[in-house]
Amino acid sequence: MSDKAILEFGGSKYEFPVVQGTENEVGIDIKTLRGSSGMITLDPGYKNTGSCESGITFLNGEKGILRYRGYAIEDLAEKADFLEVAFLLIFGELPNQEQLHKFHEDIKHESHVDEEMKKIINGFPKSAHPMGVLSSLTSALIAFNPTSVDVASEEAMYSAIVRIMAKFPVLVAWTMRKKMGLPLEYGDDTMGYVENLHKMMFKRPNKEYKMNRVVIDALDQLLILHADHEQNCSTSTVRIVGSSHAGLFASLSAGISALWGPLHGGANQAVLEMLEAIAADGGDTNKFMAKAKDKNDSFRLMGFGHRVYKNFDPRAKILKKAADEVLGDLGIEDHILDVAKGLEKVALEDQYFVKRKLYPNVDFYSGIIYRALGIPVEMFTVMFAMGRLPGWIAHWREMRLRGEPIGRPRQIYIGENSRPFAAMNNR
Repeated sequence: MSDKAILEFGGSKYEFPVVQGTENEVGIDIKTLRGSSGMITLDPGYKNTGSCESGITFLNGEKGILRYRGYAIEDLAEKADFLEVAFLLIFGELPNQEQLHKFHEDIKHESHVDEEMKKIINGFPKSAHPMGVLSSLTSALIAFNPTSVDVASEEAMYSAIVRIMAKFPVLVAWTMRKKMGLPLEYGDDTMGYVENLHKMMFKRPNKEYKMNRVVIDALDQLLILHADHEQNCSTSTVRIVGSSHAGLFASLSAGISALWGPLHGGANQAVLEMLEAIAADGGDTNKFMAKAKDKNDSFRLMGFGHRVYKNFDPRAKILKKAADEVLGDLGIEDHILDVAKGLEKVALEDQYFVKRKLYPNVDFYSGIIYRALGIPVEMFTVMFAMGRLPGWIAHWREMRLRGEPIGRPRQIYIGENSRPFAAMNNR
């Protein structure tokens, strides 16, 4: 393969180096394009633009492959817990027992949140969307941790990572408890990371908390499967904000805001809202699947297909099994979940959907599981953020350690040409 790509335009030729990744992905390095030719590339949504080189996550949508640091997502979801996967993503290798114990102990040591933060969360009305609350609380952490991270210091970088890994679950739990009108509580240092998160979210006043292993394992898997997904909208936001040398907490807050959108992290909330609408209409899944096939119908089927995966989403395969286990163990009877299972059956059997590979995706199954676990619909995207936290941290750390330049996209201007200023009486 040639190590150069040639662009011909206007009678001139321009050569650009070709870079190849470890999974044989090929890219054209065009950073000298404007300087040598005066041209830029135009790529709305950056669908064909590589913004960086990264060693964190490999994704092949055509083959349905997802790997964190080289490890198959199927192996990690089955054999590792969320804290192990977080360590892997952030630091590059799976931790040994000593490293994992230290990581967890350091996190527990930093798991308190300044009491003044309660004043901030109490300032929000109960009607506030949890993602707006979470983004604000994450940004507010900066006021209580004002020193910038010395990225040249491994100790300072580790300390910042531990602090946010420790405090973020508290913010997530407080966000939900605020929504539900429950008192704000801290966790239990005797429990594991995910177990503690669940207890902080669900412990009721004057009631003993009882842990369900099937529920905890499903939540653990959900967080692992959402932990990273290459250069998506929110991750790219974290990197571009961090490229200005904004701090870790500020960059994460920006990522949370990007995740909030219904085309990104809000998709699992949109799935449940769709299911509720179908149930309110009578629950006829065949009717709505027919509407989804009709190009002239405005109905949009949420939670099926994926803009990256052109095959079955590997995360959805894992969550389908988890959803069946959770629903079976909890013995839940819920008309909304019945609607979901009806849509799933049609999508997996109807040739219209099979041929177009419109399989149920990770948002479809995660929405079902979160509802079964008793998590409010408005909290679904917050749980996505909880899972994505280590991925965001890993990308922020990688970007800063690689010394990447500040993000500054170009544009093609399509506005008015130069024109004289018009006085007020001539407008």
